[in-house]
Amino acid sequence: MFDFTDNELLELLKEDVPFLDLTTYLQDINNKKARLEIYTREDIVVSCSEESARIAKLMNCEVDFFVPSKQKIKKGELILSFIGDYNLIHKIWRTTQLILEYSCKIATYTQNMKEEILKVNNHCELLTTRKTYPFAKKFCIKSILVGGAFPHRLNLSETVLLFPHHRKVYATSEEFYYQIKEIKQKALEKKIIIESSDFNDAINLMKYGADVLQLDKMDVKIIDEIVKYKNNNFPWIKLLVSGNINLLNIKNFASTQIDGVVSSSMYLCGMSDLGTGLTILE
Repeated sequence: MFDFTDNELLELLKEDVPFLDLTTYLQDINNKKARLEIYTREDIVVSCSEESARIAKLMNCEVDFFVPSKQKIKKGELILSFIGDYNLIHKIWRTTQLILEYSCKIATYTQNMKEEILKVNNHCELLTTRKTYPFAKKFCIKSILVGGAFPHRLNLSETVLLFPHHRKVYATSEEFYYQIKEIKQKALEKKIIIESSDFNDAINLMKYGADVLQLDKMDVKIIDEIVKYKNNNFPWIKLLVSGNINLLNIKNFASTQIDGVVSSSMYLCGMSDLGTGLTILE
């Protein structure tokens, strides 16, 4: 998939422990070992356990168990366990747990959305927006990949996507339509994606050469009509839907036989319910 550098993980830990763990410093406990176990209180898809385990190793802890990313586990099962100095265990406890709480929730929610799509549309892809948590994009992207989705856009340098705000520099819609050909010529290796919220506009965008249409906040009935028109006239064009799509309504949109569903809801789904246990070993 992709890897995090040790420096990235240590910087994450540094946010929580910029100097010292004042609480354990005041305890003044020396030469004590402990085991920390992180387990789940709900059924989840595991994500980013490798990163949590790596942080433990970087702090000279021995990882004696962890479940790899992509694995499904049940309520009550163990995700990660490591042994180390009592003070170091407390130093990394919350960071390792938080990585898992956020990442596993995103992966689980994403996989649930993907399963809803596949109930009604085998050729529809689940795509994710750029609305990741600030400073946590890599964790978010790894988690949606674990859950079976694919990034819609990783950054502005990667894809061409024209929103309604991009059209405001043109005097008329027709002026914009004629500009599509020139944009395609300049970016001849890229797909030209254009967002639309209107039936007639969507039809015109197909006629003027858009490669992909992103149908935003449209009624399912109108989307169904556009899909039928596209299939009959421009079968090579891809259609995406976007706008307030989540686990509860994604099946309705996918049932239109759309090519892809774009959503941010997996980044807004909260945290997995995980617990920890600490055992003093000596």
